[in-house]
Amino acid sequence: MFDTVRAKYSNWVSYRRAVDELSRLSNRELADLGINRGEIKFVARRSHNG
Repeated sequence: MFDTVRAKYSNWVSYRRAVDELSRLSNRELADLGINRGEIKFVARRSHNG
């Protein structure tokens, strides 16, 4: 059980880090990646859920 909690927490931290990093990019940089600002959480979640 502890391993499950630790894995979930680790995934959440990784997700938050991705959201924070993407949020710091300019709209131009996001567009270069094919992402708009409204998709940041979706993209971060998708990349960390496998």
